[in-house]
Amino acid sequence: MKIAEIYKILDEICPFASQEGWDNSGLQVGSFDSEFERIYLSLDLDSELLQNVLPNSLIITHHPLIFKGLKSLNLDKYPSSLIAKMMAKNLSLIAMHTNYDLSHLNEYVLSEILGFTPKGRDGFVLYADVNLSFDELCVSVKDKFKLEILRVVKAQKNERIGRLALCTGSGGDLIGEVRADVFLTGDIKYHQALEAAHNNLNLIDIGHFESERYFGESLAKYLQNLAIPTIISNSKNPFSYS
Repeated sequence: MKIAEIYKILDEICPFASQEGWDNSGLQVGSFDSEFERIYLSLDLDSELLQNVLPNSLIITHHPLIFKGLKSLNLDKYPSSLIAKMMAKNLSLIAMHTNYDLSHLNEYVLSEILGFTPKGRDGFVLYADVNLSFDELCVSVKDKFKLEILRVVKAQKNERIGRLALCTGSGGDLIGEVRADVFLTGDIKYHQALEAAHNNLNLIDIGHFESERYFGESLAKYLQNLAIPTIISNSKNPFSYS
């Protein structure tokens, strides 16, 4: 199968033209005329994943390996070091980032992982109606995401959660636009938490990796009818907790 063929299929699933202006989704490494024998799906690309990937494969990641223009290719440094390993194994790379967030990933996490029915959308933010206390919601989130700890901002005291907002990945910059009782997102910064606390918005930090690691499983079902194998092989979270 050629890269151009799978690219057309992916573009029909979620158009690459719908990505944000600052994003770099699309073909990152390879040629549209190249052929590949299998697909690997992963949130990111890392060294351990590359060691296990067979030659002549296509890797589809959520996050682009190349975000900004490269001024040099220092093969000892990321991301050039990974690009060199890919070239040696004849690997291709396609990224599906903000276009996939908008079309599929946020909704998949809200409905399939958290079990809530989407009830509205505002850009990257999805909404759902719930009827839980804040503490009950925290217990559920920890269970569904398999988290041992949560960073939270409990801005509303002793009030039940009626409306929930979700943005997977890093949605802290959207806090001022959220119209809900609680906002679930990752990578929340100190001053964003301070803003939410003063504006009476509860926050639950669900982590960047933790909330988007479902990229592979959410995309795989759209590729299951292809004549080549599709392998879900997630990258590792760079963070550890001690």
